[in-house]
Formats: sequence, C-alpha cells, structure tokens
Amino acid sequence: MEDYDVVIIGGGPAGLTAGLYAARAKMKAVLLERKWPGGQLLNTDKIEDYPGFDTISGPELAERMEKQARKLGLQIAMEEAVSIRPHGNRKLVKASGEKEYLAKAVVVTAGGEPRRLGVPGEAELAGRGVSYCAICDGAFFQDQVVAVVGGGDAAVEEGAFLTRFASKVYIVHRRPELRASRDIQEKARQNPKIEFVLNAVVEEIHGTDQVEYLTVLRNGQRERLEVNGVFVFVGFVPNTELFHEPVERDPQGHLVTNAHMETSLKGIFAAGDVRSQLTRQITTAVGDGTTAVVAVQHYIESLADEEAKSRDAQLVG
Repeated sequence: MEDYDVVIIGGGPAGLTAGLYAARAKMKAVLLERKWPGGQLLNTDKIEDYPGFDTISGPELAERMEKQARKLGLQIAMEEAVSIRPHGNRKLVKASGEKEYLAKAVVVTAGGEPRRLGVPGEAELAGRGVSYCAICDGAFFQDQVVAVVGGGDAAVEEGAFLTRFASKVYIVHRRPELRASRDIQEKARQNPKIEFVLNAVVEEIHGTDQVEYLTVLRNGQRERLEVNGVFVFVGFVPNTELFHEPVERDPQGHLVTNAHMETSLKGIFAAGDVRSQLTRQITTAVGDGTTAVVAVQHYIESLADEEAKSRDAQLVG
C-alpha cells in the first residue's frame, strides 16, 4: 500500500474542489469515485447560480472541474470506497476490488442517494416509469403526462425541465406551500404545462408493466392522477455507512462537523452534502472542500510534530 497524505471519497463539487486544493498544495492525494466525477452535477440540466457563469450545464461544469484538478496532478481512481478504519496513526480506506489505500487523513465527500417515497408500486415500477433523474429519463416521456413528487428547488426545477418533453407536469407536494426559492417558483407558475397538486400525499403508484396512474390523498380526499411517469425528488440519504468506528451524525444521518470540517473521528473530515448544514448548494460544497483540505494540511503538520516528538522520546528512553 502507498501512504497518501489524503484520500478523498466522492467526486462531486466538494470532492473535486478538495482534490484541486490538495494538488495545488503538492499533497499526495487520490480521489475515489464509484461512478463518474461530477456527482449531482451530472443530473442537473442548467445552473444559473454559480458565480462567473450566467448559465452552464451541470455536466459541463463537472467536466471543467475534473480537468482542472487532473491538470494540477490529482489522481482519480474509479473505485467505490466501502470502509474506513484506523490503522495506527493512519486511516485505511478499503475500496471495491479489495484494493486498499493508506492515508494520513480522509475527506468524505460522498454525497447521498435519492430518498424513496416508500409507497406501494415504487420499487416494482422503478425503471418502468418511476425515475429519480429527469435529465436521465425525461426524453422517454415525449408528449406524455408525468408527475414530480417534491416541493424543493430540485423538484420544481426538474419539473420545469420535464416540460421540454411532457405535455403536462403535475408537481405533487405534501404541504400547502412549496419549499423552493421564490424565483424558481415564479418561473414554474408561469409555465402553462405545470399544474401544482399541493397539500397532497402519494399513496400508491399503479401500473402493470409501466406506470399508469397515481393515487394521492389531497386535503383528505383520495384522487387519481393519470400519468405515464413519476419523478421523485424528496431529498436524499447521505452516504455515511463507511465507518468502522461510531461517528457523530445529525437526526437525518448527515455527518456532524466543526467549522474546520472535522468529524468526531480524528483525521476524518467531511464536506458537501454528506455533512450537516443549512444549505446544499454547489457554492457551499466548493467552500466546504476548500476548508477541509486547508484543515487537512494543518492536521498533517500536527501529526508530523507528534510523530517527531514520539521518535525523540524513544531515542531519549
């Protein structure tokens, strides 16, 4: 095993930024990504709130971030991290395929997975009308009727994106008001293809081989929505099941960190959507990744001091 300064787990905006700063600092770093660098950026059609760009697609921004980090010398391995455990004063990261990485510090930027509704028909019809990615699957619903479940920024933005293909888009949200930002809501309300179904909960997704309709409970009344597809955007579950030791999490399972992105485990840092925070934006992920690597540098310096003192003490002894 090679001894790295830092292993970065996850290749979204936080991970790529951490890798960029680690490479610039001449640290020996490797980023592990199980799919493809970019994370949730790869599922985002249009970004209009990232400084420096009036508008840019998520995949293009991801590609630019990856190229910049690689150009500076970041090593990227297309492997899935499956566990983190202590190994003396190092951390041992085990990856898929039995490969192991030894490092002084680890930065976890693993993001999360889409949260499921957990209603009858969802699992059975996944990939047959039930989707968690509008960009991936929207084109399959040309001139059809679809429903988006959720009321946050992602749900409303993806609903607007789906109007490029669908003849009609229902946005179903359990509360009487949306959680999306006001400007995103206003754009959606001006779209004639979008109809809001508020104060409504999806009870069941129906269909034999494909989605055929939804049963929703709206204002206490059961209703049937005839749709060909259902896109679920109700949050995500953070990928934090890597730790061999107990680590502090918030009630939703996100990693709790201090201002330096340090977790409750010495030498392990977290950045981006995987950690507990107020907002989950590209800009905050980038800031987290920067802070984490600067903190890692200080941690490695302190670790070197401790090891030097230990060696001196052994010599004196």
